[in-house]
Amino acid sequence: MTDILPAGRIKQIAVIGDSEAGEDAHRLAEEIGSSLALGGYAVITGGGGGIMEAASKGAAEAGGLTIGILPGTSKYQANCYCKLVIPTGMGHARNALTALAGDAIVAISGGAGTLSEICFGWIYQKPIFVFKEYGGWSKKLAGKSVDHRLDSVIIECISVEDLMIRLRETFED
Repeated sequence: MTDILPAGRIKQIAVIGDSEAGEDAHRLAEEIGSSLALGGYAVITGGGGGIMEAASKGAAEAGGLTIGILPGTSKYQANCYCKLVIPTGMGHARNALTALAGDAIVAISGGAGTLSEICFGWIYQKPIFVFKEYGGWSKKLAGKSVDHRLDSVIIECISVEDLMIRLRETFED
């Protein structure tokens, strides 16, 4: 197996974060979703509210592909912006799937669920980008390593433009 995607397959970015984030974080997530869609990326979220819904909304309104990986068993639990819905029936264990489905992970704030997704992303060597100024685990982990598995660090982004530049650089290979 190789890390090179077949022709025609698009990169998938998991956008994770607080389901109870404030308005500023929602605006950022919506802008990120839109920019990702316009950049040709699919947007993967946990399919719920907060950061997940805002990122999905931004991507959907920009004409992008949005995928929600749900903790429950009903596809009707997804926010209305998810074009593809994957109900897992796995509860919080679905966080592993969200992290694995992304070619990279973008985190905005977040609590324990976000931390678990960051940790799964780290274990599976996904590039992880965070927005420190929105608090939560994004602030605590910006510029740090989770453990000894990688020589890299979690990358802090200061703007959506900065994120998009870093993503392009990451996937230039």
